Amino acid sequence: MPIKHYLTPELRVRLKQPLGILIRGSFVDTAKRFRGMVEKERPPSIIAVGDTVSKNLAESSFSPLLSIIDNKCMRKSTTPAKLTADQTVYVKNPQGTITEEAETAIESALKGSQHVKVVVDGEEDLLTLVAIAHAVEGSFVIYGQPYEGIVVVKVTPEKKTEIAAILKSMENVQKAK
Repeated sequence: MPIKHYLTPELRVRLKQPLGILIRGSFVDTAKRFRGMVEKERPPSIIAVGDTVSKNLAESSFSPLLSIIDNKCMRKSTTPAKLTADQTVYVKNPQGTITEEAETAIESALKGSQHVKVVVDGEEDLLTLVAIAHAVEGSFVIYGQPYEGIVVVKVTPEKKTEIAAILKSMENVQKAK
C-alpha cells in the first residue's frame, strides 16, 4: 500500500475552507438547494464523499456514480449506510494520506458507467481531491462541511488545476518521525 500523498500542516489549515459552494443548513435545506443546482446544471455525474453525505443523497433519491465512505462519521464508527451500487471496492487509506490503491480505485470507477461504492479502511476525507482530479468536467463532487452543511464542487478546468497543485504539494513529503 504505497502512500502517494501526505497531508502537510499548511494544507490541513487550507483544506478546512470549502473547495466549492458551501450550502449551509439542515439536511432538508441542503438537499432542496442541491436538487435545484442539479436540475439547473445537469451534471454528467455526481460523486459523494463521506458517509453522511452519501446516505443523505441516497435518501433524497440521488444515485451518485461514485460514493466514497469509511463507515465513520466525525471519526466515530457508524452503521454502514445502505447504498445502492453495482460494484463495491475496498481500499486502505490511512488518515492524512492518499494511497496509490485508493487513487487507482477512484480513477477506475470514474472511467466507467457503473455505480461504485468505495469503502475505505482508514479515512476518506482527502480522497475528495482525487475525485475532483479524475471526475469528468461539469460533474459535482459533494462532501460534508462539519456542523455547517454540504460543499458542492463543480469540476472545471480551473478547479482541476487548483487540485493538481494541491496534490503536487503533497507528493514526496515524508512523515515526520
